Amino acid sequence: MAAVIFDLDGVLVDSEIWWHQERVAWAASMGLAWTAEDSRAVMGANSRGWARIMRERLHLDLADEIAIERAIVGRVVARYAAGAPEIPGAVAAVEAVTRRWPTAIASSAHRDVIAAALRATGLARTIPIVVSSDEVAHGKPAPDVYLEAARRLEVEPLRCVVVEDSLNGVRAGVAAGMAVVLIPNESVPPAAGTRELADVVVERLADLDPVEALAAAVARKAGRLTAAASDPAPGRADGPADGSAGSRRAVKDAGPGDGATE
Repeated sequence: MAAVIFDLDGVLVDSEIWWHQERVAWAASMGLAWTAEDSRAVMGANSRGWARIMRERLHLDLADEIAIERAIVGRVVARYAAGAPEIPGAVAAVEAVTRRWPTAIASSAHRDVIAAALRATGLARTIPIVVSSDEVAHGKPAPDVYLEAARRLEVEPLRCVVVEDSLNGVRAGVAAGMAVVLIPNESVPPAAGTRELADVVVERLADLDPVEALAAAVARKAGRLTAAASDPAPGRADGPADGSAGSRRAVKDAGPGDGATE
């Protein structure tokens, strides 16, 4: 049995721009500037992570991290009171998926923001398994939040399909050993290299086929193993029989790397 794990911001709701706008407005209220580059630096980070990055980039005192987190989360939650920033067809597509496969949400957002989004979209009862990166040790691009979602679903990671819109999210899914589907967000497009890292790219959630995604992931992994075995390192007669080179490549791709990207 396969399972599908959705990211939230940028996949189910078009809310990435909200986070940027509220950070800009909050910084401006203090006479400070928050830029698009700054927002890219916090993509995928959990609440502790992005609050720390905001403090560092805005040159604020250490004690301000808690205040920063509370302020930004409160501002984003308040915006959901007027409804969710919908991605056309996304909610209906998710509902269709839930009728065929076990599903979960694994998001970097604060738990209060996730709850507000699910209430606004009507998905609160549709997807009962929800994991925030605040509940695990490390945010994306680390695999923690996706591995925890798989554990709660009681499905092996290699049988899970991750649906993402950002580079760090795709990295997290790859690091978890899952099949990764990228759905590029029009409001906040993914960083360069994201499409190449994903197993499948579709332009809208309605085109998601979990079975196809799992097959594509298996084929890509097999290709990496074959390439590693047929292309030994200089000075060696044979490539690694266990495909360890391919495994190292996946881990490298999934690492923090240029963490200042999505």
